[in-house]
Amino acid sequence: MLALVALAATLLSVATGVGSTGDDAARVAASAWRGLVGAPRQEVAVGQRVIVVLNTPALSDEVAHAGGRAAEGQQRRWTSASLAASHQLIAKLAQQGVRVRPEYVYSRVIAGFSAPIDPQALGLLERMPEVAGVYPVRVTYPAAQSSQMIERQRMAAGAGDRLRVSLPGFDGNGVTVALLDTGVEGNHPFLLGQVVESRDVIDRDSDAAPNANPDDASRLERHGTQLAGIVAGSEGPAELAGVAPRASLLPIRVAGWQQNAGGSWGLYGRTDQLVAGLERAVDPNGDGSAHDAARIALVGVSEPFSAFVDSPAARAAAGALRLDTLVVAPAGNDGYAGPGYGSIGGPGGSPSVLTVGAVDMRPSTEDVRVVLRNGLELTFDRRVPLAGAVAPRRRLSLRAAAPRFSPDGEARGDALELEDFFDGAGLSLVAGRAAIVPAGADPGVAAAQAVTAGAAAVVLYGPTLPAGGIGLDEAVSVPVVSVPAWAAVKTLAALRKGRRPFVAIGPPRTESNRVQGHVAAFSSRGLAFDGRVKPDLVAPGVALLTAEPGRGDEGADRYASVSGSSASAAAVAGAAALLAQARPELDASALKALLVGTARPLERDSVAAQGAGVLDVGAAAVAEAAVLPATLSFDQSAAKSWQATRKLIVRNLSSRSLRLRIATDDQQTAAARGLVFGAAPARVTVGPGRWARVFVTARIAFEGAPGSPIEGLLHVRPEGGAALRVPWLISFRPARRSLLGELELTTASFKASDSAPTVLSFRAGQVERARRGWQLAPVAKLDLELFSAKGERLGLLGRLRDLLPGHHSFAVTGRDAEGNELDPGRYRLRLTAWPTGDGKPSRASVAFGIK
Repeated sequence: MLALVALAATLLSVATGVGSTGDDAARVAASAWRGLVGAPRQEVAVGQRVIVVLNTPALSDEVAHAGGRAAEGQQRRWTSASLAASHQLIAKLAQQGVRVRPEYVYSRVIAGFSAPIDPQALGLLERMPEVAGVYPVRVTYPAAQSSQMIERQRMAAGAGDRLRVSLPGFDGNGVTVALLDTGVEGNHPFLLGQVVESRDVIDRDSDAAPNANPDDASRLERHGTQLAGIVAGSEGPAELAGVAPRASLLPIRVAGWQQNAGGSWGLYGRTDQLVAGLERAVDPNGDGSAHDAARIALVGVSEPFSAFVDSPAARAAAGALRLDTLVVAPAGNDGYAGPGYGSIGGPGGSPSVLTVGAVDMRPSTEDVRVVLRNGLELTFDRRVPLAGAVAPRRRLSLRAAAPRFSPDGEARGDALELEDFFDGAGLSLVAGRAAIVPAGADPGVAAAQAVTAGAAAVVLYGPTLPAGGIGLDEAVSVPVVSVPAWAAVKTLAALRKGRRPFVAIGPPRTESNRVQGHVAAFSSRGLAFDGRVKPDLVAPGVALLTAEPGRGDEGADRYASVSGSSASAAAVAGAAALLAQARPELDASALKALLVGTARPLERDSVAAQGAGVLDVGAAAVAEAAVLPATLSFDQSAAKSWQATRKLIVRNLSSRSLRLRIATDDQQTAAARGLVFGAAPARVTVGPGRWARVFVTARIAFEGAPGSPIEGLLHVRPEGGAALRVPWLISFRPARRSLLGELELTTASFKASDSAPTVLSFRAGQVERARRGWQLAPVAKLDLELFSAKGERLGLLGRLRDLLPGHHSFAVTGRDAEGNELDPGRYRLRLTAWPTGDGKPSRASVAFGIK
């Protein structure tokens, strides 16, 4: 049998800051936001954990089969039966010598369990009739980044933005929003009274408070509290409030400070913990019935680049939707990609998830003139964005200083610690001066360390940070700017030689935000791996003011600004709570369809970046119809002649009969590109509470090369009402190389051995260069089969699912699919890799011998 050595691939590097479809003018490069949106992504080893999904129906499947309604007692029986199926499979495995200790058992949104599994048992699991699939556990990361400053209006323009999302007369009262994220400080004054209960999936208790880093008590989990404030904060400084200030919050801690398999501490979650969190969101009291399910489940974490539609988390989101819980998730913060499959993070690729990207709605920002001088030599002189929330009131002229130098004379790199800002006698090296500091992986932390050491200003070097990128952070109480690395290197060289370089920072200048109303550069773009338009819509997500856990130096409550697509998702979750209160008769599918269908398109951003457009909850509140699905999936076309038909359901949500017309927005442009796009019937009449089918057909016939993607909006317009919009996009897959690289064995001929196996190494998937950037070519399924020298198939040795591009290894022990030692002779291993969506599989093989 072959043992899987590494379930998680090493993701190949993907360039950021490259173009996408549409007009991307006047943008800050996505790379400039790196380290400012979301926690720095540490490499996390999750061991040999997998999620085993069963064919047994979960509670959500049974409820859907029953028409969406079932008594509490019946639901408990279904949940118990699903749980029993997992335990029976675990017992069956034990009888075959495979010991499984499940970490989480699922029965509500999916049926199955997660556990560390002996690699030699994976092939056995895949062959068992009870098993629908075995999936790797992946890592998730928070998908984002003082009160007196807010009250006194002393923040720099662009450093802290107020959400302008509301529905007059509604405040979310009576609607529960589950928040799946890091811990939440429920006793923060901004959240007081909104947190009804909490659950901690990681530590398995009822206290989902933010934890501190065991190695540094000052580093609290922040992200969950920040998103909670955006959803339901109230009575903040200067009348600061969240979107739905009377909504009830159910914090579920699915990410936080955890030790990885290597023993180090990191701020992350895992997909098995996320699925467990969704299990709790649909059954908060854990009694097996979903009658107490949260109306909305906000997922604040993202699985980078994993836009799979069949992953356990995607399946769990679909299960939650069947139990009438709408899952809202961030698109991710990985910026430009495409023009085919983009950079959407999981579970945002799921058709059942309301996936949200970020738009920059700040009206203005500030910049300052920065001068670096060494005696008479002028090193740097230009205007740069003000990265922090504090603007100098007058011109500052300060001596430059730096943290400790390494023995070779260079300043310390990314891994700066607070002690690096002090000398051997404990005296600060930067007190009262302008600290020249590498931005590193977390510019906010780097700036805060310099301020703690007494710096009067901070000059970060590396990529130029965007205006307001660090935003409001009460630990950063001095001006913060950034300069190119070359300018800092010259200043550091002067310091190393004992000279006295100076830094001058001028007063701020307020300017209109050139990217106002554009999708943020860091926001992930679509498509999902089934060709579906993602994100579904966008919402404000840059420098949003909210709560921060912990207390300030004088015991004051902390507030901050946060950027990221998770902040946008929180705004949409709050809007969904308002809509659910205003229209309680709507089910979760209708809530999603209305929010997407009534979004307002942004003129100069592509469908792949914005989906249907920017959130407009007021329009959603009065819409009379809903269209499902909310976005169309056409996958990628590789042929010059191609046709596909998709079905839409138009639901009448009003009390009157509706006559609706269906048309696309730009037939002339489509026709010029060789596309015929139409709906049949083009007009429908739907009675109150009824629905109608509409079939949308796209037909393509090119004479030349297909070129860039074709995109648009399908309009469904009721007579006398506003149109609903369904975004669509057709991309054209370039001629694809094999999804498999060359197979390599460490030894081509060997004796069977469990303790000293031969290693099979290979590359699976591709990172492809497209016309305007990079795009991923993932692997939906990979099979490893054993053949005799004569070509006789001897069995399936292993199967992997949902692989991102990277390198993988199997350990070849010299056993067959049943675990028996192979007889001496010649054999062949064959790998088959299936692409996501349509397309032919790739195959590769390698011969070996058993002595």
